[in-house]
Amino acid sequence: MKGQAAAAKQPHKIPAGRTMPYFQPIVALDSRQVMGYEALGRLATSEGVRSLGPFFEDRTVSMADHIRVDRRLREQALKTFAGGKGTALAPAPDGTKLFLNLKPSWIFETYARTGDLPTLRLMDKHGVDPGRVVIEITEEAFTEPMEQLRPVVDVYRRAGCLIAIDDVGSGFSNLDRIARLQPHVLKIDIHMLRESGKHTGYYGVLRSFSTLADQIGASLLVEGVETELELQRAIEIGARYAQGFLFAPAEPVFHPPLGFSSLIGRGLELRRLRMLEAGRHWRAKACRLRTAVDRARREGEAASGGAVEDAFIEQLLPDLDDSCIRVYLCGEDGIQLSANYRREAGDVWSRETSYRGFNWSWRPYFIPAFVRLEAGPGAIVSSDYTDLDSTRRIRTVCIPVPGYGLLFADMTEARETEEETGA
Repeated sequence: MKGQAAAAKQPHKIPAGRTMPYFQPIVALDSRQVMGYEALGRLATSEGVRSLGPFFEDRTVSMADHIRVDRRLREQALKTFAGGKGTALAPAPDGTKLFLNLKPSWIFETYARTGDLPTLRLMDKHGVDPGRVVIEITEEAFTEPMEQLRPVVDVYRRAGCLIAIDDVGSGFSNLDRIARLQPHVLKIDIHMLRESGKHTGYYGVLRSFSTLADQIGASLLVEGVETELELQRAIEIGARYAQGFLFAPAEPVFHPPLGFSSLIGRGLELRRLRMLEAGRHWRAKACRLRTAVDRARREGEAASGGAVEDAFIEQLLPDLDDSCIRVYLCGEDGIQLSANYRREAGDVWSRETSYRGFNWSWRPYFIPAFVRLEAGPGAIVSSDYTDLDSTRRIRTVCIPVPGYGLLFADMTEARETEEETGA
């Protein structure tokens, strides 16, 4: 369990019977339903309900006291989730999951000392299927070797629980932890999501986490979503799940499964329309480039040799779109046949002969483009990425040119870049 930060500091000793779990919904973008709830600790006082976050962050409180209070909250959360006797709520809707936060040091210390994981006993006590529980490993400086934590986490995994890692991209939730624990869910730090709107570096890192999730068979969850713009960014980076005040704060209630479907659907439809617009925009650019290439071929004569390839490109330069920043020709094996032609300003191009002979078959877009182009002439547009030299967001258009090779044109446009980053 964990609490959300509160302005006032909580007392070290928590009065018995005064703690309670609140539940913040987590929505699935694919089904547009509430897929689960994160249990967050709360304390009822004469001044109202407060977060227990400051208590769990207080280093003057012993680990034993933290674990004692957290275990009580976990039991309350599991009992409430199951709709046990004496709880004010009906059971959580069928199919939803309960996210329980646990510090790695708590898990390790308890299991090393007792050989037991009390949370599993609590699930059994209250009749909660472990398959409906997500054990969320929170951000913390775990000082023991990571390989010693994996066997403990695997006890939860073998019982049927899912594993999540919290605050990916910040603090101590590093790649080593992800690689060794092989979680089912990666939770993204909201700070990075917000920074991605004004800094392309953060945007690129977030996109890389989406790729990482795909590679290890995990789902990406973006927490702290407060605005529809942040929901758009979450969708753009490949999130499957989202959580935050845009949907609901942590509350002592369970929401209807489809309670946020209209909001999610609106966000997905907006993203779909923007993607269609961008796709049509780039298809039109590729078609214009295809037309220019065909015209240059009709006016030239196919041959071989670097000088001829350079001559073909120089004939093409006046017809290139203003957004084209670089153009060159490669063979089917990925070897660059021509010089690089790089736009300096306006219609001024520099000729960089040092790139002739480079092998670009390792570039992510090269082989997929070549395979697709084998089916017939046309133009292939890559996904957007950051250019190594200019650090601008670009796409590469690839067009086969019989007798010359494969033409690659790196293109960018300010309007498209702003849309992709949500600026």
